[in-house]
Amino acid sequence: MLKTYKIIGSLVLVVMLASACASATPTQSIAETPTATTAAGAEATAVPPTPAPTAAGTIDCGGAKSGDTITVMYQWTGNEESLFNNIMAPFVAACGVKLSATSTRDSAVLDTAVKSTPPDVLFWPTTSPLALYTSQLQDLTSLGVDPSNYADYWLKLGTVDGKLLTLPAKTDIKTIIWYNPAQFAANGYTVPTTLDELNTLVDKMVANGQVPWAMGFESGPATGWTGSDFIQDILLAQKGPDYVSGIINGSVPYNDPGVVAAYQQYVKWASDPKYTVGGADGTVNTNFADALLQPFSDPPKAMMVKQSGFAGGNIAAKYPNLKYGTDYAFFGFPGAQGVQGGADYMYAFNNTPAVMAMLSYITGPVGAANWAATGFALDPNKLASGKYLDPQLADMAKILESAKGFTPDIGDTIGGTFGNAEWTAIINTVQGKDIPTELATVAAAQAASLKK
Repeated sequence: MLKTYKIIGSLVLVVMLASACASATPTQSIAETPTATTAAGAEATAVPPTPAPTAAGTIDCGGAKSGDTITVMYQWTGNEESLFNNIMAPFVAACGVKLSATSTRDSAVLDTAVKSTPPDVLFWPTTSPLALYTSQLQDLTSLGVDPSNYADYWLKLGTVDGKLLTLPAKTDIKTIIWYNPAQFAANGYTVPTTLDELNTLVDKMVANGQVPWAMGFESGPATGWTGSDFIQDILLAQKGPDYVSGIINGSVPYNDPGVVAAYQQYVKWASDPKYTVGGADGTVNTNFADALLQPFSDPPKAMMVKQSGFAGGNIAAKYPNLKYGTDYAFFGFPGAQGVQGGADYMYAFNNTPAVMAMLSYITGPVGAANWAATGFALDPNKLASGKYLDPQLADMAKILESAKGFTPDIGDTIGGTFGNAEWTAIINTVQGKDIPTELATVAAAQAASLKK
């Protein structure tokens, strides 16, 4: 059952800095892994909104009038929904509007709504609405959105036939490596900035009798997804984001020599006990949630782990005495020419003064600053730079800001037979099967999938 609720515009603006800081640290559950299906029609929980720390500046309500209702649809529930409410509360209070929001993970519910009464504003974790609802989407520039606040690669992704139909509202990045700065300092190691430097560092660790990597990727029916992320980051360093996008759209076959080379690099590390905890057996059978903690145990079982932003919350929960920046931190994957991750994209189906005011707020300086301060992942808006209260998000934002491109997570995007074939190939090659042979099987699944 879908639940609809309203955020009433007569909110009292109370600055909750402590609350914002507490909720800023990534807190995803370690059980939250990529899956082929998600719960349909998730019921939204009405959370009384707590205003975000209000950034300096004026909220321009434009032609929006007190009492105007803006219908919104998204997939967020629970804490994520509450954080969004926090961000929007200053706008709602300043303009006197009401947000009537529907939360669902079911694309069929979205499709039904679009065919009858589409939401004014949609936040969706894919760019599929660009192809499905092209003629119904509004050009964001006609709604007062300033494209210069976003990197060129976001504009390229969101533009169809010369019209800017979507921009990311929030994003999470995966192109990072977690490590223990104190251990690095004690061993005289420095953070690598190129793939060659990373290879040199890894070999130096092995020469010193240390295991460089924690690479366990067991995850039940989704086993292999962290391997897919790792290989994608190697590809971003070796070939760049356009190449990775080619794998997703089929212009680059999965058994292309560039993909073979990335697998060779990955398998070298993931199958040898000198390079990773437990060798091939450890990689295949150690749960990813346990693996991400291995560099931070006492003594450490490994020196590094490549994992997404949520790892920081898991490390802090397991080892509450460790301090971010001293005992655990991360650096961008060395040499990566872009970043991979997920994003929630915003779309507008209606052009009204209230919708214009809402999008102007979200994409403008006050909304961007409030989004960053609230800590609802990363805001790709350039105006959010320097406004994060959480140091981990602030450091991730620097990596995103310096990126030359953005690609969706391959494993999350391809799905179906193609995705399953990729995960199977990762498992098989780590266990010693021939890389070209395995990748030829994936390429066949890729071709068949993209013909549909």
